[in-house]
Amino acid sequence: MTESEINPILKTDYPDPDVIRVGDTYYMVSTTMHFMPGGAVLRSYDLRNWELISYIFDKLDETPEERLEREQTNYGCGMWAPCLRYKDGTFYVVFVSHGTETTYLFTATDPEGPWEKHVIEGYYHDCSLLFDDDERVYIVYGNREIHLTELKADLSGPKEGGLDRIIVREPDDFPGWLGYEGSHIYKINGKYYVFFIHWPAGSMRTESCFMADSLEGEFKGGDVLCDSGGFFSQGVAQGGIVDTPNGRWFAILFRDSGAVGRIPVLVPVKWENDFPVFGSNGKVPKRFEISSSRPYYRYEPLYTSDSFEGSNETRHPALKLQWQWNHCPNDDLWEIRPEGGLVIKSGKICTNLTYAVNTLTQRMMYPRCEAEITVDASKIKEGDVAGICALQGDYGYLGITMTAGVYYLLKVVHVTEDKSLSASRSKDYMPGTVLDKIRLSGPVVTLCLKPSFDNMADKLDFFYQKEGRMVKVGTSHKLCFRLDHFTGCRFGLFMFSTKEVGGEALFTDFKYRYE
Repeated sequence: MTESEINPILKTDYPDPDVIRVGDTYYMVSTTMHFMPGGAVLRSYDLRNWELISYIFDKLDETPEERLEREQTNYGCGMWAPCLRYKDGTFYVVFVSHGTETTYLFTATDPEGPWEKHVIEGYYHDCSLLFDDDERVYIVYGNREIHLTELKADLSGPKEGGLDRIIVREPDDFPGWLGYEGSHIYKINGKYYVFFIHWPAGSMRTESCFMADSLEGEFKGGDVLCDSGGFFSQGVAQGGIVDTPNGRWFAILFRDSGAVGRIPVLVPVKWENDFPVFGSNGKVPKRFEISSSRPYYRYEPLYTSDSFEGSNETRHPALKLQWQWNHCPNDDLWEIRPEGGLVIKSGKICTNLTYAVNTLTQRMMYPRCEAEITVDASKIKEGDVAGICALQGDYGYLGITMTAGVYYLLKVVHVTEDKSLSASRSKDYMPGTVLDKIRLSGPVVTLCLKPSFDNMADKLDFFYQKEGRMVKVGTSHKLCFRLDHFTGCRFGLFMFSTKEVGGEALFTDFKYRYE
């Protein structure tokens, strides 16, 4: 066991974490919103280092919004705030989709899958499951008013005549931005604990806990952590708690970190008079001791470079787990060539990058990272654009286009004037603004994006390769996290048409570098 700098444990966007331990292994799930495959499952042996092992679903319901059909999108909706539980050899994940307004339950005997899809009757915002010792099952959910509802034994819906009550209620005149939500319920040493995120007026986001001796009894408690770990008053809150094999307790919560997204933080938890005490003297420590059940285990990184290795047996070999599509992919419009390389084809007309089908993404990493890609645009059509982007509402990209048989490099940004967190989620059909247009000597070029999130700088720089060296294109672009997408910024490989469908672009030699 060694003491070292721990936080934040992940340097990228894994919000709303929930965590459990099975034997010597920890598992975590996280919100993935509109990205597919969805429902990231991660594994660790020390709570500090994590690797992706699976997704809960490849596609959810393939609604028009999930497929980016016409002008429909699922931004800011999709899969929210999952709960992960384990009982008698079965893993359970429950969450709601704010796109379909449905509560989903997925089960598996192995967290690497396959996962089986079910639906729970009712709509349970930010829900959490409790399997009680007497074999009864409950779901806790809500915002401001937190409800406890008993479920049928098969979890298909509310149990007729079962327990159904409000256990915590925010006062009607609560002076704050966010009432209690993000429920996580546990039974520990015979007592019941429910944890929430909370945001009182004049404060930062906080973690709260309420405790009761029985599910019929009164839940008492309040805020238990109000600290940002010294990071710009970006409070640490919302997530699960877990014990170690040697009896220590920890919470994995998230911290807003600007445009890179919401990053998990590990917080030690102690118990005093049967109530949890978070952190050290009310603060989130950066350094503390942790131990590993497998100290020599090597974790796969949460990001990856990729040569897009091909197969002679299928056009769609399994992509590396670090990749996710922006919405449901259209499998008719992408493939991996047998000799290698990703091909993206266009199948609809759009002028705004965020409506482009089959944008392939990876999370950006804090504090600095960069991605490089070689694009062959020799098969694009007039008005097509293909390249690499920083994907969020205020996106920026470098893309190759063709006009009258001549290839040009475009630097395009999209800027929303309202920079507030709660900026409008209404659909934005306006195209980005072309800031730079450079004539190219041919259709093949290597492009590079370099974001910097140091101290919430949230800036993006653009480069392309010319005569063997990288040349910067124009000035930096400001990135911004908002509720319109509700996710951290990502690298994206894209291709779309503005005039005529049917073009395609080839992407090779993707390089991801992280400091």
